[in-house]
Amino acid sequence: MADTGKQKRQEIRMLNRKLLEISGVLNVESFDSEEFLLETECGFLSIKGQNLHIKNLSLEQGLVAIEGYVDEMAYRDGSTQGKSKGLLGKLFK
Repeated sequence: MADTGKQKRQEIRMLNRKLLEISGVLNVESFDSEEFLLETECGFLSIKGQNLHIKNLSLEQGLVAIEGYVDEMAYRDGSTQGKSKGLLGKLFK
């Protein structure tokens, strides 16, 4: 088994379900005020809630901070098709 030497690492910190800080983020696939879909070192992470918005974003450092009320967080296996409620996800259902 070949290993590139870079170990996958991700940290998630949540404060009172209102502030979420995530490291190990590779890309923000889609987002709106009710759902974020992030590609992370550990897979695709779906975050659902109310009044969600990006407080801080640095893809160079792999950091994202999200404010709002968090209802649910879950890792999604496979591709992002059908997982997003964004405009393209709605058009190509």
